[in-house]
Amino acid sequence: MFKKSLLAVAAASMLTLTACGGSAGAGAAGGSGSGSDKITMGFAQVGAESGWRTANTKSVQESAKKAGVELKFSDAQQKQENQIKAIRSYIQQKVDVIAFSPVVESGWDTVLKEAKNAKIPVILTDRAVDSADKSLYKTFLGSDFVEEGKKAGEWLVADSKSATDTVNIVEIQGTTGSAPANDRKEGFAEAIKSDPKLKVIASQSGDFTRSGGKQVMEAFLKNNADIDVVFAHNDDEGLGAIEAIEAAGKVPGKDIKIITIDAVKDGMTALSNGKINFIVECSPMLGDQLMELAKKVVAGESVPERVVTEETTFTQEQAKQVLATRPY
Repeated sequence: MFKKSLLAVAAASMLTLTACGGSAGAGAAGGSGSGSDKITMGFAQVGAESGWRTANTKSVQESAKKAGVELKFSDAQQKQENQIKAIRSYIQQKVDVIAFSPVVESGWDTVLKEAKNAKIPVILTDRAVDSADKSLYKTFLGSDFVEEGKKAGEWLVADSKSATDTVNIVEIQGTTGSAPANDRKEGFAEAIKSDPKLKVIASQSGDFTRSGGKQVMEAFLKNNADIDVVFAHNDDEGLGAIEAIEAAGKVPGKDIKIITIDAVKDGMTALSNGKINFIVECSPMLGDQLMELAKKVVAGESVPERVVTEETTFTQEQAKQVLATRPY
């Protein structure tokens, strides 16, 4: 009787192992150990450094609930080591899929290999990694940051056509080493090089925060007597720059033109009021697309290596027309 009980336990154990193991597709469905078809996603967010990021988090959380995906969420507070720790925790918990927005581009190969070895698919959201091994993640969902920088630069080239003197530009970059900071800088530089009048005289990271944008702009104003344009890598940095410009007794949008990227409600309000001159949209509403991709990769279906979100640009008049209906 005792031997029969042991055999029954062993048989049950084998069934459980069969349900939780196997390939990334079939095994992932039981990765959470729940025995149900419900997908469990581990999501490692960058932080809450801006209005854009807050909207992005809300989009992911609401879409997961709507899609019936169990979401395990972590906030890295803009520290790579926190994200790596969270991803390793998700691996240990045997989630079905891992998604994250990398704080910086480099330094991910080791932890991504750990996820691959555990047969847990990974989806990159919003930001890319610079790994040469593309097999470490299934797809990258997000904006084309180089294109965003180009759109910002192209607007400035068109706006500066009638200028006869040098147009002095200061650039408030995003988090050092992050994909959007690297790519937006690259795209902007590519666009403005066609006009030798346009000159970037100072460039510094504001870490994608309003306080960072204000501090950097204060330093720029102190060290540069003649600034014509601010290119901020996101709205929050641009809004911080506005505070510094006004504190210096200058008029943002007139004495110093401001270009930003994101199009969150606070930024669009400033654009409508003429304090910002041009905004390139970078939509944070990635939740629905993320859940759709997650279900496909867990099921073992093929997905595109790159999924680019569709976005636009806004002038003051265009911002006025859509501000009331902006969801973020």
